[in-house]
Amino acid sequence: MTDDDARLAAFFAASEPPARDLAFSAEVMEAIARARFQWETARLGLFSLVGGLVLWAVWPSLAPALAQIGGGLAPAGAALVATAAVLLLADGRAMPILGLRS
Repeated sequence: MTDDDARLAAFFAASEPPARDLAFSAEVMEAIARARFQWETARLGLFSLVGGLVLWAVWPSLAPALAQIGGGLAPAGAALVATAAVLLLADGRAMPILGLRS
């Protein structure tokens, strides 16, 4: 190698990006994912707790209305459940017949 080649190699080596430590990058990404997961879990737990407390507070006034509405909607609900069961048991074969794409 000549002196010019050595100078060019040194010049190009200075502009190369630094080497990456893949293990360190993986650990950092894992720590970030773990922190996001813990935050999301805590947030969803808090929302569930607040929702449960609200439902518990309004249930005495909500229960009679739901019982009255539910009696009239029971036949329609049973028909919807039966239709969903038939579509699931048909294993998607009824979808093209109904004009739905699977």
